[in-house]
Formats: sequence, C-alpha cells, structure tokens
Amino acid sequence: MTKAQKAQFIIDTLDEIYPEIPIPLDHKDPYTLLIAVLMSAQSTDVRVNQITPLLFAKADNPYDMVKLSVEEIRDIIKPVGLSPAKAKAIHGLSEILIDKHGGKVPDNFPDLEALPGVGHKTASVVMSQAFGVPAFPVDTHIHRLMYRWGLSDGKNVVQTEKDAKKLFPEDRWNDLHLQIIWYGRQYSPARGWDLKKDVITATIGRKEVLEEYGKKKVK
Repeated sequence: MTKAQKAQFIIDTLDEIYPEIPIPLDHKDPYTLLIAVLMSAQSTDVRVNQITPLLFAKADNPYDMVKLSVEEIRDIIKPVGLSPAKAKAIHGLSEILIDKHGGKVPDNFPDLEALPGVGHKTASVVMSQAFGVPAFPVDTHIHRLMYRWGLSDGKNVVQTEKDAKKLFPEDRWNDLHLQIIWYGRQYSPARGWDLKKDVITATIGRKEVLEEYGKKKVK
C-alpha cells in the first residue's frame, strides 16, 4: 500500500467507526475551551472534565477569572496536576486577554501562542475546535499511531504534524485529528494493545511494529 492508499483507508475506516465525532473536553466557548485544553497537559480529559465545572462555576470568563487569586485557582484545579504552573498561566492569560484583546480569545496562532501556558498544540486545538481553522494538533495518540502506521518516523511531534498535514486533505484535518485520538484510545492504546481489535494497524501497520508486537505476544 502506498501512503496515499493508507491515508484513504484510514479516512474511510474512521468515518465508518466515528460518523459523529465527540468533543473530548467540555466547554461552551473559546475561552472555556482554551482553559480546558491548557489544563489537560499531562492529565486526562476525564479528570479535566471533572474539574472545569468547579472552576467555571466561579469564573467562566477572563473578567471573573482575574478576580480570583492564583492560589484560589490552584486549589480548585489541583487534581489535574501541575496546578501551580497552570493556575499562574490561567490567571496571566486572562489578564492579557482583557488588556490586549478586549476579553476575547484571539483567532490567530501568533497571539494565541504568545499567551502564558499556550503552546502550539493548545493553540491548534483552539483554532480548529473554536474557530474552525484547519489545524492538526498532535497528541500522544496521534504521534503513536502515525508511527505505528508507517506514516511518520515518530522522532518528534513537530515532524509528525508536518507529515500528517502533507498526507491528509486539509479539509479533513479538524475531524481527522479527533477521530485518530478516539481510535488510539479505544483500539490502539500504548498499553494493553490488542491487534485483533486494531483493524487499521493490522491492515497497514509498519512492519517493524507488527514484528515487535508478535514477539511480545509470544513471550
């Protein structure tokens, strides 16, 4: 199979499995999405979705958020991990949104990535899910599967993103990155991986990956 054929197989299979695509992080607008994505770093979406209602009950916009102290924010979001840095970033970016952007989340990469705690992946999620701008945020699931499928060398997420954007049509990026995330979680996890359930990897997987999987199963 060529890479182009692999890409089409992936698209067709994921469209069949996920005709409707759930949004992993609960939010109601660009600001609450931005905060939720920032909080999700090195945490799980399930945990973030448990904590954001508590935070947003007190502050679901930058004007109310800056009324809270960094310590108050930290106490609320502590269960998601890295709470000191995240609380500082949430408070700081809320101040910047008020001072420089009229309280609105900017709809461009440079301004988003200039905010405290907001890297390229977080900005990409906001641009794609809040503003509908084509982006391909690469998380651990996408990074793992692009390697397993032989579509990227897996050296770093920057290269994986470039490879994905070259391979998949731009008008599919926003849906496809979510579909791959869900597929990675449900059918091709890092641990407890069962190739019998992972039809995509079983069909188009990188030779070395399939061989290594076979060796582990023999053991």
